[in-house]
Amino acid sequence: MNLLASTEAGPGDSTADHRQAHRRTRPRGTDGRLGGGGLTGLGHLLLFMLRRDRLRMPIWVLSLTALTAYFANAIALVMDADTLQTMTVFAKNPVMGLITGPGYGLDDITVPRFIVGMYAVFLMIGIALMSITTVTRHTRAEEQTGRAELIRANVTGRHAQLFAAVILTVIMNVVAGALMAAALQFSEADPDPATSSLLFGAGMTAVGCVFVGVTSVAVQLTGFSRAASGMAGAVLALSFVVRGLGDMSAVAGGDLDWLSWLSPLGWSQQTAPFTLDRWWPLLYSVAALVVLLLISLTVQSRRDLGAGITAERPGRTHAGRGLSTAFGLAFRLQRSTLIWWSLGILVMAAIFGSFSGAMAEGADGMPEQITQLMGGPRGIVDGYLGYMALYMAMIVAAFALITVGGLRSEEQDFHTEPVLATAVSRGGWMASWVTVTLLGSAWLMLLAGIGEGIGAAASLDDWDLLGPTVLGHLVQSAAVWVLIGLACLLYGFAPRLLGLTWIVFAGSAVLALFGGLLQLDDAVLDVSVFNHIGQYPAEDISAEAVLTFLSITVVLVGAGMVGFRRRDLVTA
Repeated sequence: MNLLASTEAGPGDSTADHRQAHRRTRPRGTDGRLGGGGLTGLGHLLLFMLRRDRLRMPIWVLSLTALTAYFANAIALVMDADTLQTMTVFAKNPVMGLITGPGYGLDDITVPRFIVGMYAVFLMIGIALMSITTVTRHTRAEEQTGRAELIRANVTGRHAQLFAAVILTVIMNVVAGALMAAALQFSEADPDPATSSLLFGAGMTAVGCVFVGVTSVAVQLTGFSRAASGMAGAVLALSFVVRGLGDMSAVAGGDLDWLSWLSPLGWSQQTAPFTLDRWWPLLYSVAALVVLLLISLTVQSRRDLGAGITAERPGRTHAGRGLSTAFGLAFRLQRSTLIWWSLGILVMAAIFGSFSGAMAEGADGMPEQITQLMGGPRGIVDGYLGYMALYMAMIVAAFALITVGGLRSEEQDFHTEPVLATAVSRGGWMASWVTVTLLGSAWLMLLAGIGEGIGAAASLDDWDLLGPTVLGHLVQSAAVWVLIGLACLLYGFAPRLLGLTWIVFAGSAVLALFGGLLQLDDAVLDVSVFNHIGQYPAEDISAEAVLTFLSITVVLVGAGMVGFRRRDLVTA
């Protein structure tokens, strides 16, 4: 029958026969759509990613677990019943609502409630950063370097790599949440019931998974890994600010508490472990993850490999005169990041400063511990502005470390080699990049001082606050510069160890924010780079500390440049 049919069809229909046979034998879904072949090779890619992250994954997960264990055990050993009661008034302060959260359960305070209420948000930020960096590493960074094209040349589906990265990161979040819950449950805090500890861990996992979805969308929008990480990081920063404003309003009895429900961080905090034990707010996180993943898959189906959904603008025919120098090129590469950070810092600082009036009105009812934390009894407003200068320095330090990390990204993407092929020396290139970063961090601290000073002056109708506030913020740049110097040293000699700078930064931030509450020795507190300059205008500026930090920065940057000259360069 088949032979007869083919004979009757004639020789002119052989092409149609071949097409029909091909359609019958081709597996369904191999056209790159979501179903079937769209996920071909998923298992192999997942195993490959697990192997690549065989060290990175346990470092992230165990670091978050260790930080949880430290908070739980240290606070349980340091704080007795009387101290907790004193801290109740402290935690109900609107400023602490801005920084830490709504403070559920403070009317009947316990150690587990205090731990969850005061420290959980910082653990959420950590797990969100883990998700952002992991998804970007295995998706957009792979496309940018060309490795994704090699993988797609094999039998792999369009969405396999994205799905593998999502599954890997979700696994990391689940493991981290489970271990963090166990660290809290089996700590000296002796929490009860165990389901509350489990809810605490589930909240951490939920935050991380939301930012898996956020980053999955971000990597589809741009063709560059740093830009994708920056977009996701901006969403994280916005989530923190929106949550902070809502929680500050809630603590102060305002009518903006609904803002907390617009933030992924707020969803997990609204579960209120050990107080309300509500599981249902986590449904918002689940829904957000599903919606974001659907958006990312839809966008990925409509873009070219290696490109973002937005078309890249063609550059000028001739480069501007500013690009004729290494400094001009370094500034051009960092310009867009600096602009967006400048806008965010200025707006954030102005908002924070505008709450100075509310701080002044409630100063009479605050306990001595709060005034000491804010910088002393000279005035709660000065103490608040000095404390916020320290807080803004930590935010700007994150910008600085990300920017220095851009040096390694440029080298790994083989962009540094063409620059050094010109008349630019290794030392000149690194010095130019670091100079832009140093000046950029000082510029951001200046903007933070201006924004906060204007906000405070406008709310109190006292424009004499502007000058001291700007100065108090600007001098904190020296602490940020030390971290930049450390990052340069590691980049020069051992670029793979550049992540250690983040550990130093996190430790310094924790000691500066909570070391006093934990009643740690001065020798331990002095380890933090943020505890030396002084919280001006509430405290005097330590000129010795500023000069010492500047000297250390020069030495570290110089040593890093020596190391960069001597080590091998990553080349194509």
